[in-house]
Amino acid sequence: MPSALTYFCEVARTGSVTEAAATQHLAASAVSRQIAKLERDIGVPLFARHARGMTLTEAGHRLLAHARRHEVESSTLIAEIRSVDATEHGSVTVACTEGFSQSVVPRAMASVHRTHPSVTFTLDVVGPDEASRRVVDARADVAVTFSLGRRTDVTVEHSVTVPICAVVALGHPLSDRASVDLADICVYPLALSTTGSSQRELFDAGIRLEGLSPHVGLQCERLAPILEFARSSDGVALVSDLGGDRKSGLTYIPLVHPVFAQRRAEIHTMRGRPPSARIVALIDALTDILEAAG
Repeated sequence: MPSALTYFCEVARTGSVTEAAATQHLAASAVSRQIAKLERDIGVPLFARHARGMTLTEAGHRLLAHARRHEVESSTLIAEIRSVDATEHGSVTVACTEGFSQSVVPRAMASVHRTHPSVTFTLDVVGPDEASRRVVDARADVAVTFSLGRRTDVTVEHSVTVPICAVVALGHPLSDRASVDLADICVYPLALSTTGSSQRELFDAGIRLEGLSPHVGLQCERLAPILEFARSSDGVALVSDLGGDRKSGLTYIPLVHPVFAQRRAEIHTMRGRPPSARIVALIDALTDILEAAG
């Protein structure tokens, strides 16, 4: 990576020319000149200067993402050149939302590890937008997340509609139903994901369409409390049916409403970066699990 970009990345990481200069064993004035020259060459500011440090502008964020991608691609190429068998060595970082982290992603990793035993996996559990952003910024090799619209900033390796289930305790009045609709579940207190999640966004759209006024007994970002609320009460939890994730003591009933067809489970990789053999193996394993769930 050119030295100016190296200094730029270090200032972006530390938020300070002084700290960046210290890590590079340079005078702060030298780093400052390099940043200023880079901004002149590009023609736009890369940092906003503040009394307490420097923050990236939109142009700076885009350059940082490019620099990270370049660094990852170079490291991957060197590792694959050096490796006798590139499919058997190296690391794979996956960013996913909590629902996928419960079973889908670990099962896929375990499947790949049987044929690629020297691969080291890292799993980062984050929000849906952050999962894809980490692929764009080269902080993750693969993202597994839900999406409501067409993505142009990543390569969508696979996309499938995943059913939504109403989850109730054994013996609940709805537990013997083959399926339920929104009106059926809104009779009971609901345990839902927090406002802003894709599932909650679609649920809220559905109840507006139906003119319903549900009572939300619990809203939470985490899956375990939502399921426990349903297990311990007459409430109804709303979850994605990802296959293999069903917990004991609960009944999972398909929730039928066309609004939920808008959300798709997707596997994302970086645009313009062909995945290595080990990543392809992981994508294949994830695809098999998601297809079985869908």
